[in-house]
Amino acid sequence: MFDSWAIPDAVQFPGATCFSLGPEFSVRCLSIDSQWLDGLANILIEGNSTLRKRSASDLARVLGIVGSRFLEEGDPLRAKALELLPRASGLSVPMARAVLDGMAADWVEDRLSELLSNEFGTSDVLDGFVQQNGCRTMAIGADLCVQIVAGSVPGVGVTALIRSLLTKASTLLKPGRGDVVLPVLFTKALAVIDPDLAEAVAVLYWSGGSSDLESAVLSRADVVTTYGGDESVQGIRALTPVTKRFVPYHHRVSVGVIGSYALTSELVEDTARDVARAVAVFDQRGCVSPRSIYVEASGDVTPRAFAGYLASALEVLEQDLPGGCLELEEMAALQQVRGAAELIASSDSAVEIYHGGRASWTVIFDPDAELECHHAGRMLRVEPIVNRSDLAKRLGPDRAHLQSVGVAGLGAELEVLAEELGRMGVSRVARFSELPFPPPSWHHDGGNPLRDLVHWVDLEDEGD
Repeated sequence: MFDSWAIPDAVQFPGATCFSLGPEFSVRCLSIDSQWLDGLANILIEGNSTLRKRSASDLARVLGIVGSRFLEEGDPLRAKALELLPRASGLSVPMARAVLDGMAADWVEDRLSELLSNEFGTSDVLDGFVQQNGCRTMAIGADLCVQIVAGSVPGVGVTALIRSLLTKASTLLKPGRGDVVLPVLFTKALAVIDPDLAEAVAVLYWSGGSSDLESAVLSRADVVTTYGGDESVQGIRALTPVTKRFVPYHHRVSVGVIGSYALTSELVEDTARDVARAVAVFDQRGCVSPRSIYVEASGDVTPRAFAGYLASALEVLEQDLPGGCLELEEMAALQQVRGAAELIASSDSAVEIYHGGRASWTVIFDPDAELECHHAGRMLRVEPIVNRSDLAKRLGPDRAHLQSVGVAGLGAELEVLAEELGRMGVSRVARFSELPFPPPSWHHDGGNPLRDLVHWVDLEDEGD
């Protein structure tokens, strides 16, 4: 919707209000009220009848055409995204490119068709009744799906939007401040390729905590998805009527575990490089970004020595994928943690700190977890572990928020450890090289990215 949108040097929305994302980037957005928003919901819901007539496979094809443009060198859409992303998100130019490549890889037709197949067996189940599990059944998407997305990682808004459109749900997306560029660009490109499908989408921004606006639109939705911190997700949950399907993605943390097999003199530098890249992507802002690395103490390279290898790898990586700009609060938090670590290290030889000076990367070897790390920039803590029970003890305080675990060098212990981690709430165990960009079909926070957005109707035979 909103053909009047234009995106020159800043993302612009027709309206009167404006907010800044930094010294070189501002966003103009609609001045909206609950009555206007209710009218928009009516338009989206009424238009859903057209969306229902489309086949899911055709939707994957069209969405994939748009998504693939973000990967094609020389495409104006990709060029505009790479122009705006660094200023809007605070990522460096090389990091913005890496993030766009990683996120958009899941927006192409093959990946979307694979997602439909993995979730439903056949996309036909979204188009009509099919024989499954002893009866005829059909998956029905929402008339209106409202998605409220955090802005810490660019591209999450587009992924959320694609998911709901694949289930034939008209969608109202509220992106976070740091993720306004890609959803707007995606929707504008969709309007050129398939105007009818674009009419099922609205991308709007309003200030967080606007409970009157949120209540108005949440009451009209069939499905509500929200991404964000615990407090913000809880606030949206409280405003969502109990009769609505609510799909939350609350605050999550990820960690890494390194076994002795990855700590040999032949492999330790490769291991450190893989860990460093997993840490660097998104500048530690993603839920998949490992915040702590637990290193087995029985390897040829000690955990303390591995912290040094990791610092060296982060220093080298800073040349190719430099960290982005930190806000004042983040800079203050970074300096506070560094100062506390240096103070402890001066009186306790067990603690050691490495950092990049003006670059944000920081590695703290903290065997007793003495420091309370308020993560800012590429900050990482390395802790030694003796065995799996030791790991479980260290992870206990974060159990409610664990998501992904990067692993290396665990050998035959991997499957046993993965089950134990799963019982603690972890939903994904992966190599460090794969950690930043999960496959589209992963069980996001233990759920199903598409199946969680639909409801099922079973058609039983009448009999004789």
